[in-house]
Amino acid sequence: MFKPTLLALIGIAALATTDTAIAKENETEISRGAYLARVMDCGGCHMPRGADGAPIEGAGLSGGSIGFEIPGLGIFWPSNLTPDDTGLKGWTKKQIIDAVRTGIRPDGRMLSPAMPWPAYAALTDKDAEALATFLQSIPPARSTALPPAKDAEDAHGPFFRVTLPQ
Repeated sequence: MFKPTLLALIGIAALATTDTAIAKENETEISRGAYLARVMDCGGCHMPRGADGAPIEGAGLSGGSIGFEIPGLGIFWPSNLTPDDTGLKGWTKKQIIDAVRTGIRPDGRMLSPAMPWPAYAALTDKDAEALATFLQSIPPARSTALPPAKDAEDAHGPFFRVTLPQ
């Protein structure tokens, strides 16, 4: 029969306290990341929209359904930011942070020029970490990403046309 010793009970209590502190810290970081995702308007692009153009709230950040045409480059649709295999599953926090700050994906591809990464490059390390932690914590959502298109004739869905000043 097992008889708990005082030392064993203290050890168990210490682990429980440590786990609670870590959970609280993680909850605070996720909450901060969710706040940053709102003020950075991630949902403005990465949340799908219905036929009426209104955001589909329950779809979260599973990928935008309205693309952006960039003159001379083509049309791009915002990707899935959830931890699904059609999104950020398998990306490390560092890879997410690097993409947000540099506009380059882990596979070396450039993010759409519509992604305002130059502004996000100024995120503090703490805020960038919180954003990545939040993105990894949201429920995975399956998404069918629309591939880039070279022009309007090749487009697979609705898009905004960005025009440059003349």
